[in-house]
Amino acid sequence: MKRTIAALSAHEILDSRGWPTVKVTVRLEGGITASASVPSGASTGQFEAHELRDGDAARYAGRGVLKAVANVEREIAGALIGLDVVLQPEIDRLMCELDGTENKARLGANAVLGVSLVVARAAAQAMELPLYQYLGGSTARRLPVPMMNIINGGKHAANGLQMQEFMIVPHGAPTYGEALRYGSETYHVLRGLLEEKGLGVGVGDEGGFAPHLKDERQALELIVRAIEVAGYEPGRQIAIALDPAATSFVEDGGYVLPGLGGAHMTSDELLAVYTDWIAAFPIVSIEDGFGEQDWPAFVKQTLAMGDRIQIVGDDLYVTNSRFIQRGIDDKATNAVLIKPNQIGTVTETVAAIELCRRAGLRYKFSHRSGETEDDFIADFAVAMTGGQFKGGAPCRGERLAKYNRLLEIEHQLGGEAIFSSPFVA
Repeated sequence: MKRTIAALSAHEILDSRGWPTVKVTVRLEGGITASASVPSGASTGQFEAHELRDGDAARYAGRGVLKAVANVEREIAGALIGLDVVLQPEIDRLMCELDGTENKARLGANAVLGVSLVVARAAAQAMELPLYQYLGGSTARRLPVPMMNIINGGKHAANGLQMQEFMIVPHGAPTYGEALRYGSETYHVLRGLLEEKGLGVGVGDEGGFAPHLKDERQALELIVRAIEVAGYEPGRQIAIALDPAATSFVEDGGYVLPGLGGAHMTSDELLAVYTDWIAAFPIVSIEDGFGEQDWPAFVKQTLAMGDRIQIVGDDLYVTNSRFIQRGIDDKATNAVLIKPNQIGTVTETVAAIELCRRAGLRYKFSHRSGETEDDFIADFAVAMTGGQFKGGAPCRGERLAKYNRLLEIEHQLGGEAIFSSPFVA
């Protein structure tokens, strides 16, 4: 059969932070070839699928991925060669069984995901369909609202800000292309404002500016000013989303936020900060506002403000249906972040999305801080119709690869494309 997997190979490449990751290539009997690269996170949940690293201090400070590469070419290839490439669930199941661990620790989630992604891409080519249509069917035509990280902090930038992502959300635009324009214009205005104040305009891991600011509130004030100077209405046309990534500043059972006057803040004190901010700024979404073990705080936050803003779990859930089900049962959040490399296969990611849909939870797709030029996640976001995509700043090639792919999809869909805000009642 022309769709039969004939060969699988892999090699080590570098991600956007200069650390190794895995690139996988598949060849089908009919001659079709496809490749896929695996992203890597810096701010990672402890329950994410295991990213296999070599541990050889003589190469890349131990962060090489030659073991994962070998696992693709030796074990995984041996199990999959001869299978029809369109059998995605079967292929993903076989890889999980071959690995034999709960978190893909033996073969490595970076090896397994690379194969899972490339199988989907090759199958789409074999079926002569765009990837988003192959994965989502003929009705996949909703473009996501971009969430652009324009000020970086936390583990993404060494600038004194404890909180990780300050994003603009151009949800009031009439089309995806116009939303991208709104965001790009605001980003460049922000650069000018920072320069006027003598603040740094170097960028962090995800392309957002990384200035040394007094505190997180100043970041919010600067963003609102940039939206206004760019000629847009804060809230109605461009809103704000936050990803504090609070696990990164948990210490001794509390939250360490010196810039906010809290050497050791309680969950309730941090919730009070968020309550103050959503009253003062056009915030529509807060992701990982508390540490990944602080489930009661998420429940309290959702009860207090879940009817006004989106409360997103990322490290809390790690795209794992087991943790998402707990969130549903506890009413911990009203939204879930989706990152395929947190769970390790396309099939498991789709299962997590289907669980969100059944429970009425919103879900948004996300890149990682260590990215490549691979744009799989852009097609996936359209295929699964979540309506939200967190892709970093409108800067740096690995981020723009995703945003530009979405532009391309919008062009392909033409008048069939749908763009609508999930933040308008």
